[in-house]
Amino acid sequence: METVAQIPKYNLNEEQEKKLILREYRALLRALKARIKPGDRKMIRQAFEMSVEAHKTMRRKSGEPYILHPIAVARICVEEIGLGVRSTICSLLHDTVEDTDISLDDIQREFGNEIAKIVDGLTKISTVVDVNASQQAENFRKILLTLTDDPRVIIIKLADRLHNMRTLDSMKQDKQLKISSESVYVYAPLAHRMGLYNIKTEMEDLAMKYLEPETYKEIARKLAETRRERTRFINEFIKPLKDKLEASDFDFEIHGRPKSIHSIWNKMKKKGVAFEEVYDLFAIRVILNSPPEKEKEDCWKVYSMVTDEYIPSPERLRDWLSNPKSNGYEALHTTVMGPQGKWVEVQIRSKRMNEIAEKGLAAHYKYKEGGADESRFDKWLSQIREVLSNQDTDSVDFLQDFKMSFLAEEIYIYTPKGDVKMLPVGATALDFAFAVHSEVGSKCIGAKVNHKLVPISHKLRSGDQVEIITSNKQKPSEDWLNFVVTAKARSKIKDALKEIKKQVAEEGKYTLQRKFEGLGVALNQHNIDELVSYYKLHSNLELFYAIAIKNIDLKELKEFKITGDRLDAPKPVKVQEQKAEVVPHLNKKDAELIIFGESSDKIVYNLANCCKPIPGDDVFGFVTTGKGLTIHRTTCPNATKLLSNYGHRIVKTKWAKNKEISFLTGLRIIGMDDVGVVNKITNLISGELRINISAITIEAREGLFEGSIKLFVHDKEELEALVKKIKNLQGIHSVDRFETE
Repeated sequence: METVAQIPKYNLNEEQEKKLILREYRALLRALKARIKPGDRKMIRQAFEMSVEAHKTMRRKSGEPYILHPIAVARICVEEIGLGVRSTICSLLHDTVEDTDISLDDIQREFGNEIAKIVDGLTKISTVVDVNASQQAENFRKILLTLTDDPRVIIIKLADRLHNMRTLDSMKQDKQLKISSESVYVYAPLAHRMGLYNIKTEMEDLAMKYLEPETYKEIARKLAETRRERTRFINEFIKPLKDKLEASDFDFEIHGRPKSIHSIWNKMKKKGVAFEEVYDLFAIRVILNSPPEKEKEDCWKVYSMVTDEYIPSPERLRDWLSNPKSNGYEALHTTVMGPQGKWVEVQIRSKRMNEIAEKGLAAHYKYKEGGADESRFDKWLSQIREVLSNQDTDSVDFLQDFKMSFLAEEIYIYTPKGDVKMLPVGATALDFAFAVHSEVGSKCIGAKVNHKLVPISHKLRSGDQVEIITSNKQKPSEDWLNFVVTAKARSKIKDALKEIKKQVAEEGKYTLQRKFEGLGVALNQHNIDELVSYYKLHSNLELFYAIAIKNIDLKELKEFKITGDRLDAPKPVKVQEQKAEVVPHLNKKDAELIIFGESSDKIVYNLANCCKPIPGDDVFGFVTTGKGLTIHRTTCPNATKLLSNYGHRIVKTKWAKNKEISFLTGLRIIGMDDVGVVNKITNLISGELRINISAITIEAREGLFEGSIKLFVHDKEELEALVKKIKNLQGIHSVDRFETE
């Protein structure tokens, strides 16, 4: 669904604007037509007028009237997700409480409790301000609390985010990076988890357009170039299947669709292959119109027809018919060897399953008959509730835990009695133990997986049957946190460790008391606070614990001033002040463009080791206390995390041309092991192009060689010219810049 924001220059007069707003509003009503009951139209009109009035003086960045945004969000909810009248009203009002004079009470008075509650949830979410990291992650916790009250909140929020992504063009670059990163980091996985696959893929593609514009354009171009031959191939592949299905009297549709740019890029990165070698650029989908009681049987019949015609890859069968995903997704996926030796993914599902796959939860609720799938989704929600109720975790940790526990794909694990537990991919035997019961987790010393003894850190696979072995002597330890992935296990282990810490801290408190008695000072809150801040700790508990394990030996107490029974810490030495100097002069005008070259000597900056940026790369600056500015590439493995969690510490950064400074970067080269290949490469680099090599290692094995070369270049252009020349050497298979050390 396109909205007016795609018009490059916004220049409508008042009359045209009114017409445009009405046109969008009527399109929304048309989309809702089938769901409107008597009395609904009046309420929708009321919400629309309330919103128009509230936003009447506001404009979006593109210059268009703000009201077009709530209407567009409502249209996404109705047309693309399949929500109904109440969600439409909430979408129209979703920004009013936060941005205008309308209060929640007004909404409750006009539209009742249910709508007020959803709008309140949406308002809480939009306060995801980037004041600081923990604030932002704290807000994610709020989002999830509202999600567990009413899933519609998050669905409308996803529609809101999608519309913002579609109209990102008019935003400044730092905002584009921040919003795109958040979308990839949290919103796209959430959409996936809610079963909204189309929204997930569009969000990822749009984010990639801003985070990795070059790669995005390149893949889009190649997809466009190969479209004709792909269509020809799809038709050739489908023809025999179509004949078989028609002969068997199935009511069906069959079509091919290209994979999203983002998923193709992921495959290229994961498998280390070029675009041309990604074999499943598209998937073939067969959708059957079968009655509910025959769906499964029909899908398997079609599967056998497909595999009669084309040979399947045995390890690529995914059966989500017998075991639907917790977001309700059901289908059969298989990969078969098609004509011209190409692998093709085939997805088989019924019309009902297809609607659930495209519209996710909304369709899921429409079909709910209290079956097993529904309880799966509810189980997922109740697991989130359980973790959210434990308010103790550090917020940034919480966000990380949440991603790993709740947004990952899930696996199914069986108990010895045959009950099934859902866990995220990567879960260990210890995660399973905590999923059974907190007590079982805390005492777990090992497990039997499919009757074989394994350590607690053993990673489980879908379908494993697990029996946990416990011992009363066992206690959780710090290193458990290194391998558990579920939020429940992490929070329970942290609680247990805190308990153990408390017991040890008691000893420290006793030691401190004796020391204070010797000095004639009281063990009161003031004196303890003085010590806590002097040693730069966070709490009394940490102070007592540090004393107990002898990290602090209290000899500094001699320098404290004692007045009666009061302790006063000595004034800190001036070292502190120097540290604080670096960051303020970075922050002038907050996100000024920092140009390297001219002013590089005035600004303390260093290049991130995780991605080794060089001039010409798209980069952003990240303010680190004490170190000034660290420069990262926008494609850095850590970029999405930094941009999503610490938006306020991001500084827009540009390179200036400076031919004086060289930057260290690395290339990985793979090719056929041929006599003199090293010579050819080094001659080209040092001799012909006069580039300094810092280190070179080459390993040859069974006719192939893999080399990594570290070299000094001035900028990206120079590096790209070099890569091009190396690729042209005979026998070279691939040349890649490496991301990390």
